[in-house]
Amino acid sequence: MILPRKAIQYEKYEFKKWEHHESETIVETPVSLTVNNHVWITFMCTPVHLEAMAVGFLYNEGIIQSMDEVADVRLCEHGDNVDVWLNHDAEQPTNWRRTSGCTGGVTAVDLLAKPNVSLRENRLKVQPEAILGLVEKLFESQELYRDTGGVHTSALSDGETVLVAADDIGRHNTLDKIAGLCLIKNIWPENRILITTGRISSEMLQKAAQLSVPILISRTSPSSLSIEMAERYGITLIGYARTHRFKVYSNGHRVGL
Repeated sequence: MILPRKAIQYEKYEFKKWEHHESETIVETPVSLTVNNHVWITFMCTPVHLEAMAVGFLYNEGIIQSMDEVADVRLCEHGDNVDVWLNHDAEQPTNWRRTSGCTGGVTAVDLLAKPNVSLRENRLKVQPEAILGLVEKLFESQELYRDTGGVHTSALSDGETVLVAADDIGRHNTLDKIAGLCLIKNIWPENRILITTGRISSEMLQKAAQLSVPILISRTSPSSLSIEMAERYGITLIGYARTHRFKVYSNGHRVGL
């Protein structure tokens, strides 16, 4: 089985002196997704929550809508392939598009088309202080980051507590893992707030919309296309969130703007 962290040694130069250090770094490894005995794609990812990532990817791509469609999901013995068996046929997309996601994300979804959900009528409202509190809870949940660095974390909240969290070297993979964990554990809160350390690209925005998330928070910036998509979908998009400040890019009425 592949572990998510690996022991390393390095030399550090600081204040005109060399120092030898032993530490750990985040693991990046290829993991294939096999659907109904056909290999679809290979993820470059961190080997944690791999079954959830596989199921969540199929959900975010619109291949499945619930776990009722999944007959079995199994990580192979060597940890480099996830087998998913559906109780129906699934046509493998022939036009995978590389996204701007780190580690080379792919999707077959038309990112410029609207998803089958509109969040404009969602009445969720939260106070700015609650947003700041959720950002702090996200930072507190980053155990793997504190040990290794170089990893993204995303979390789903009901507005008060963090319900599920996922780590990965690829920010897009964390949202697939969040979707998979929600499916597997049957966690679908009425109020959904997604907090992530990753930059909000169009792919990240699409995955949030697929999860019916009316409020999406990132510790860094959104892209121009993700802002346009958030306006169309009715998502409140927040960036540069820290424990004492944030910026609102769309639909600010949900946070008292």
